[in-house]
Amino acid sequence: MNYRHAFHAGNHADVLKHIVMLAMIDALKHKESPFFVLDTHAGRGRYLLSAEESRKTTEANEGIMQLMATPSLPEVLEHYLRAVQADNPVGAMISYPGSPLLAARALREQDRLAACELQKEEAAALKELFAHDRRVQVHQGNGYEAIRAFLPPKAGATKIGRALVLIDPPYEAQDAEYPQIIATVREILTRMPQAQIAVWYPIKQRRSLQQFFRKATHLPAKSVLLAELLIRPDDSPLRLNGSGMLLINPPWQFDKVLAPALPALKQHLGEAGASTRLEWLKTAE
Repeated sequence: MNYRHAFHAGNHADVLKHIVMLAMIDALKHKESPFFVLDTHAGRGRYLLSAEESRKTTEANEGIMQLMATPSLPEVLEHYLRAVQADNPVGAMISYPGSPLLAARALREQDRLAACELQKEEAAALKELFAHDRRVQVHQGNGYEAIRAFLPPKAGATKIGRALVLIDPPYEAQDAEYPQIIATVREILTRMPQAQIAVWYPIKQRRSLQQFFRKATHLPAKSVLLAELLIRPDDSPLRLNGSGMLLINPPWQFDKVLAPALPALKQHLGEAGASTRLEWLKTAE
């Protein structure tokens, strides 16, 4: 089992990632033409909050459960909460839907999703979850390598002109992961220059990410946006102090879409010293 996903299902990092992902999908739905979503590190798609690996932490209680108990939130957050609640009985929180399930439920009939998962057990669970959804293709294998197979996307013999790629690796070897992400994003943009790309990254100490950000600004993209939530000061390299989303070619004025969400997340999920960041690293000329 992918314990990173299972242990942290519904935590503050999942909250940020899924709010951003759903908002980007919503923006794509403003046009009738089909779009394609590629989830490179999909996990198993659904996580039981009562399962042993979830009970070992209280992260869901301090993430999604905290927001569910809040009476009034900005619409971008309410939309996310409705999507999570749709996977549960009315008035209860039994499971947390992962990225591929949230994405699939947001798709229209003409849209498509490919979910990649390297671990055999996780991929099998994912295939079972989507066994009856013809819009979704599950691929067991390396999500980075799957870029060549899935981009540019097609629906049968018809090319799909719009795509969103979600990159959410486990960061087991962080020093090696960031160059791999930059290389992958560069290849995506070579194959499909207009693709939108959302990269989730952990924050332990923000200064360690500066080289990653510098390289991101030199990618052949029209624009690059950062959205971050730190639930505590980034003063320790030993714990997850927050996370961020590196957004390549995000929708027009997407910072305005996210702007109401970050202060609310800081208020309801943050500890003393919590902070947020919403900044363009590169803007369209």
